[in-house]
Amino acid sequence: MTSRLPAHLPFSTLIRDATKAQHTQAENSTFMSDMLSGRLGREAFTRYTEQLWFVYEALEEAARRLDDDPVAGPFVRRELFRLPSLERDLDHLHGTSAWRGTIAPLAATESYTRRIAEVSRDWPGGYVAHHYTRYLGDLSGGQVVRGTAEKNWGFAHKGDGVRFYVFEDIPNPAAFKRGYRELLDSVPADDEEKWRIVGECGRAFTLNTAVFEELAAPAPTAG
Repeated sequence: MTSRLPAHLPFSTLIRDATKAQHTQAENSTFMSDMLSGRLGREAFTRYTEQLWFVYEALEEAARRLDDDPVAGPFVRRELFRLPSLERDLDHLHGTSAWRGTIAPLAATESYTRRIAEVSRDWPGGYVAHHYTRYLGDLSGGQVVRGTAEKNWGFAHKGDGVRFYVFEDIPNPAAFKRGYRELLDSVPADDEEKWRIVGECGRAFTLNTAVFEELAAPAPTAG
C-alpha cells in the first residue's frame, strides 16, 4: 500500500526534504568540492561542461516531444533551455567549434542520458523529476559555480565560458523559482505517482553524483 502524502505539505517541499541526502551528496562530491575550491584547473571545468552538454541535449530533445503533455508540458519553458549557451561556452573553452567531433560522454553520463530518454518516452512524471533536479539547481547552486569559475579562471562576468549559468530571459530568478514550485505543487498526479516522482528525483541526484565520481577518477594511462 502506498503511503499518503503528509497532510498540508506541499509537493515541492516533500521533494526537497525527501531528496536532501542525495542532493547533499552530489553537492559535496570530491570533484565538485575540488573544482569549487580551486584545486582543479580550467581543464576540469571544461570536462564538466562537456558532460553537461550531453545531459542537456537529452533533456531538451525530450522537451520538444513533451511540450503538449498535461504533466510535463507546463515545465517546458524556453527561457530555461541551456544548449545554445552551453555550445557557446564550449566554443570559448576549446577555442574552436571543432569540439563537436571530439568530445564523448563518460559511461556515467551515458547512463544518465539514457534514463532521461527512457522516462521521457513513457513517463512524463519521471521527466519532470529530472527537469526539476537540473534546472532549479542551475538557477540556485549553479550560480556559485559561475562565480567561482569567473574568479578562478578569469572568465568575464556572465560572459563566454559561463553563459550556461546566465538566464538572460529570467530577470527575477527568485520569483521564477517560486512559480516553478507552484507548478510542482499543482502537478496532476495522485499520491502514488507523486511518490514515484520523488523517487526519480533521488535517482537523478544519484546519477549526477556518478558523473562527478567518474570525472574525479584518474584518467586511464595509455598502453
